[in-house]
Amino acid sequence: MSALKENYESLNLEPKPIRPHILAAATVAFGDDYYNGRKETINLSGFVQLNKWPMPGFEHRVDEKGYAEFETELISAPEVGIKGFSYELDDRIQVLSNPFLPNTGHVRQIVPGKNFPAEFYIRRFGILESSTLRLAHRDVIDIHGVVDRVPPFIKPLQSPYLGKPRGDGPFDVVPSPNVARGTTLPEAWYPANDENEPVGDTPSMFFLPSAGPCMSMLVDPSMIMQVSLEGQVTLEVGGKEVRIDLAGDYKKAAGSEILLFGPEKHDQGAGVLAQISRIAVTGHCAELGGRVMLRVSWPKPSGGTLGEGSEDSLSRVRYPSELHVDTEFELVTADGALYASNPVHVFGKMATMEATGTELQMNGADAALVTVTDEVKARLTGLKLVMRDAFVGEHAAVNV
Repeated sequence: MSALKENYESLNLEPKPIRPHILAAATVAFGDDYYNGRKETINLSGFVQLNKWPMPGFEHRVDEKGYAEFETELISAPEVGIKGFSYELDDRIQVLSNPFLPNTGHVRQIVPGKNFPAEFYIRRFGILESSTLRLAHRDVIDIHGVVDRVPPFIKPLQSPYLGKPRGDGPFDVVPSPNVARGTTLPEAWYPANDENEPVGDTPSMFFLPSAGPCMSMLVDPSMIMQVSLEGQVTLEVGGKEVRIDLAGDYKKAAGSEILLFGPEKHDQGAGVLAQISRIAVTGHCAELGGRVMLRVSWPKPSGGTLGEGSEDSLSRVRYPSELHVDTEFELVTADGALYASNPVHVFGKMATMEATGTELQMNGADAALVTVTDEVKARLTGLKLVMRDAFVGEHAAVNV
């Protein structure tokens, strides 16, 4: 029977890093008061590098109880990390691995002799930067997940949760397979010195255990579009139509990120799938208390298609080509976030893959914008956003 036991040598992994795209979220509280700080869930994405066995310096072992495992490390480099846009800071943030501390872990069998499902584990020491902040935390953040493959890519358009909660928490988090989350939270972040060491006893931010507890998942898109956006959204507030000018610059981690998955990347037959993984466009609405930011949901993916649906690869898409996405919008206001009660259909006609000049419009049913207790505060009745500067490629480094 022992000859039938699996270990990870049977995977024939190549001795080179995994360099995938990553989608992530963190719920944070700003300031030095964990209990009363302003809370926000921030969608993040970027480019990571995971070094692993059988690269030199990493081990594979089977212990005396028959559990196989191999070692991994999340590395740091100027182009490697995750980024997003914070409403509260009105600024880009990015999270990097601390290069002065080991960000190491493993993939380990849950059942001895059976490779999958497996435990994925990383001891995470992070650095958080904005244009005015550089923060570090004192304790390690343990990142755990259950994976069923290596690399542990999720299926395109898959929810990170087993279910679709509304709100920024607090609530219990039940991650999907191949989704990792921080388990040693809350964690305080302090101003950092040049050696990335936390300084003083007064924190500037906290990572919270809910609703996005330092969550992350690896995806495998064919192409990634990071684009600046500007345009208008139309709301009905208190029976009055309100038009809000919105804008976001992708170089500040605002605007939008759109992922395209050719048929070789999904299991739904021919055609190209599309996902709006991030949107952050801001403007001013006096009727809703001042500055507002339109974003997309983290637990509810905004998914759709590019092209006619018969393409056998992304390269077969003929332009001009229509992009259609059922978009799960949320609107952040000074009094808290509002959540669209139903997905909103957004479409555009792309002249080329470069995206610049594409106009995204809402059509079909509008959506009530509600609080977590279902109180209707406004209705989303129209949207028109134009793609401006764009960076399109197979990778999305944080330094673009």
